Amino acid sequence: MTTADQPSVYAHPLRPADLANTTPTTFLLTPDHETCAAIAQALGLLALRKVRFEGQLEPQGKRDWRLTARLGATVVQTCVVTLAPVTTRIEDHVERFWRADMEQSDTDAELEIPQNTDEEPLGAEIDLGQVMVEALALALPAYPRAEGAKLDQAAFTTPGQAPMTDEEARPFAGLAALRGKLSQDDDGENSA
Repeated sequence: MTTADQPSVYAHPLRPADLANTTPTTFLLTPDHETCAAIAQALGLLALRKVRFEGQLEPQGKRDWRLTARLGATVVQTCVVTLAPVTTRIEDHVERFWRADMEQSDTDAELEIPQNTDEEPLGAEIDLGQVMVEALALALPAYPRAEGAKLDQAAFTTPGQAPMTDEEARPFAGLAALRGKLSQDDDGENSA
């Protein structure tokens, strides 16, 4: 959710009061190299090679607004396994709603999470740049991996102890082993 209180690394504000309230307003944002570098730094990326945010802002009724857009970006992140650079192409559909009659909380008290997280209260401005950066942050791979990178099994324990394997850590592994032992004991008694 975008708010006027948060500083935006890339600002492109529009005032709904200045927009036509009968036809959609189209937009195309393609930040320059320096702005892409600033966005990359803000999002913890190694690089943001290019980004394109294109769509329209259209009136909904008398005072509400709806944004529909396509986000395209090429990002470079660090592989979570090898720490090598991982390049990812992002293509995402973005949709947001601004409601004039939606209450805006001014306190830091406990907030209720709205049912529709794509809706927010309409303020004096709609910052398309901030929406773009937010949409990019949400579209980033959470755990980027280089091609062929995989985690090997690691076992940690205190000195002198046998490390626990993944198989032993499963919740019912101990019960399965006990069942196997009991059935072997039963087979031994039945054959005697």
